[in-house]
Amino acid sequence: MTRVPGAPVLNGMSVDVEDWFQVGAFERVIDKADWPTLDPRVERNTDAVLTLFAESGVKATFFTLGWVADRHPALIRRIVEAGHEIASHGWDHVRVFTMTPATFRADIAHARATIEDAAGVAVTGYRAPSFSIDARTPWAHAVLAEDGYAYSSSVAPVRHDHYGWRDAPRYAFRPVADSPLVEVPVTVAEIAGRRLATGGGFFRLLPAAITDHAVRQVNRAGQPAMFYFHPWEIDPAQPRVAAAPMRSRLRHYSRLGAMVGKLRGLIDRHDWGRVDAAIAARAL
Repeated sequence: MTRVPGAPVLNGMSVDVEDWFQVGAFERVIDKADWPTLDPRVERNTDAVLTLFAESGVKATFFTLGWVADRHPALIRRIVEAGHEIASHGWDHVRVFTMTPATFRADIAHARATIEDAAGVAVTGYRAPSFSIDARTPWAHAVLAEDGYAYSSSVAPVRHDHYGWRDAPRYAFRPVADSPLVEVPVTVAEIAGRRLATGGGFFRLLPAAITDHAVRQVNRAGQPAMFYFHPWEIDPAQPRVAAAPMRSRLRHYSRLGAMVGKLRGLIDRHDWGRVDAAIAARAL
């Protein structure tokens, strides 16, 4: 499919399906062994996201942890039945640069099998936890290509204290020679020679105009933008983790109550769809 010149660019709307206690900000203060004992809120929050998308007429891609799919298979089926794409976010939010190629392959295989079993459809997309495919993991895209994934959205072309690959391309690219695998980096704004992240907590904390600017920048180049957020970001009533560092708490909890309104505005101002549809529309 070739995009008609001057027509709106279809951008990728994505949701990283993980619970409030599974985020990178809390990985040093919440033991994974305790996850099953904590208040699960991912199902109710993701259902609220599904309602928001239904009201807005938007289809999206839900990058889901295998751990979540294993415990909430009915939620995964609801996502698919609503016309959204289901994709993989790995098993339990381990960053790729902490794995070996062998453990990475095992992680994505475990997650994919569990998500496909719950969804009843094939999984062809992947997003690394915390955008953790970077210059330290030159083998990761090759593993994804070998395992038959159509695309990845695992690169953040910024410099950040937790992740980032500053020198990576801003736009979709093919990371493996002789492979159809496409990497679609998360969209960043380029302002005065600096790159600013736009999704998730950055979207909550920064003016919405920065994300709008970033979307328009990439669209003017004929490229689809890639936006992401998490279900827990629309849940101001979630538990507080007092043991977490102040910086992590500020990032995680600030402006949760504003997120739904900001999302509705963003959805209204641009054209959004599933990631697989955005890639197909660009005919990569």
